[in-house]
Parts: sequence; C-alpha cells; structure tokens
Amino acid sequence: MTISNFNLSGKKKRIVMHFASIVRLAVVDNAISKNEEKMLKRLAKRFHILEDHYKEILKAPEQYAIATPQSYDVRIERLYDLACMIYADKEVTGEEAALLRRIGVGIGFSVDNVEKVTDEAIHLILNNNSFKDFKKAIKEVNKI
Repeated sequence: MTISNFNLSGKKKRIVMHFASIVRLAVVDNAISKNEEKMLKRLAKRFHILEDHYKEILKAPEQYAIATPQSYDVRIERLYDLACMIYADKEVTGEEAALLRRIGVGIGFSVDNVEKVTDEAIHLILNNNSFKDFKKAIKEVNKI
C-alpha cells in the first residue's frame, strides 16, 4: 500500500513521508534493533500514525517520497529526527551516513553542503547535544 491509498491531508502526507525516511534509516542494515523499534513507535505516536499504517510503512518505506519542508526550521527538525534514528542503536555505519546525505538533499539541504551538514548532525547527536544546540550548530554550518 502506498501513501496514495490513505486519504491524508497535505501536512499529514509530509509527516508520513518524513516518518518513512526515518524508517529507511532504521532498516538500512536489514534489521531494526530494539532501540530503533522503540524510537519508531514513539515517533509514530508523536506523528499520529495509526498501527496499520505504521506496519505498511515498515514493510516498504522506499515506496514513500522524501518530503521537502518549506520552512528552514522544519528542515532542521527533520534532520534532527533522522540523525537521532541513525544513533538509536548506538552505532553509526557508513551506509547510514550515506543514506542520511541522500535524504538531506531530499529535505532541502544543498548538494554542495549536505555532507558538511549531515556530518555535523551526526557529530552533534553522538555528543548528546540538545535540540536547541543542534539547531544553532546546523544553522552555523549551513551558512552559504
């Protein structure tokens, strides 16, 4: 089932698409750890994603496009969620970092700067920075 099978508003579709991007990061290593599953369930609840829809997204997250937020602050929030998922299992693989870069472009960071931005995002999450500090640092790194 794809996103078009659900009668969702534009905002809800973007949230579901963002959630699917987070799921892609969780399954990039072909397994979902207990911590990743816990985070996914918490995010699904936060995003008001129903159980049936949650299961459909888990089965085929690649069926959902990447949503590009119009607001720069929302892009940073999305990047934060994504970076948190990468580190949910307490390790970051090269494959996860590469996927984060691709999604980073999809959510609106420039191709020329996405590596720098995503590397900083990973670094900030590894060092347990607050969202406030994360947002400030990403804005600083992303100055073009």
